[in-house]
Amino acid sequence: MTLTVALYWSFRSPYSYLATGRIVDLANTWDLDIAVHVVRPIAIRDPAFFERVDPLMPSYVVHDSHRVAEYAGIRFRWPQPDPVVMDMRTRAVAAEQPYIHRLNRLGVAATEMGRGLAYLDEVSRVIWTGDVDNWQEGEHLARAARRAGLDPAALEAAAGEHLDAVLVTNEAELTAAGHWGVPTLVFNGEPFFGQDRLDLLLWRLQQSGLEKRA
Repeated sequence: MTLTVALYWSFRSPYSYLATGRIVDLANTWDLDIAVHVVRPIAIRDPAFFERVDPLMPSYVVHDSHRVAEYAGIRFRWPQPDPVVMDMRTRAVAAEQPYIHRLNRLGVAATEMGRGLAYLDEVSRVIWTGDVDNWQEGEHLARAARRAGLDPAALEAAAGEHLDAVLVTNEAELTAAGHWGVPTLVFNGEPFFGQDRLDLLLWRLQQSGLEKRA
């Protein structure tokens, strides 16, 4: 019996990226359907968020994400450019955001085309591995779409502003599931927040009869 898990995921979250490869492996190994729900980064949902939190939080996240990547053997560098335009010194989020809205809409469109997880995997590698500078330019995203099994032109055409409503719905569902952060995976109403909770999720799924793929 195929089990379904909802994945709430952000293009700006280092932990979303660091978890994606393992989530893909879970879906390939086990009889599991990952229902992708892209959400806006917390800095976009709540622009004052980083001004309210302890000043040590942003620097800790950067340090910890590098450490997690090193431990797991995952290539990692903070994106250049950052998907969210933000002054890291003052923690002020810019009013103009030239990158994240396009990424969000492309992610939702890919999901609606049935290739959401594959697209998140490919694009997050482009953004976060450190192999690509100026990932938003040229053919980088188009090539990632092709690797995910999508037609880049059709994907871009589908990624209109109307998809912003889907993002808002996804965020409301994440809140209703009991969390605000990403990555969060939800199974039978129970949230599992963070890339370090995947083993607990697998344990819970196995309690519910999860089986390996044939």
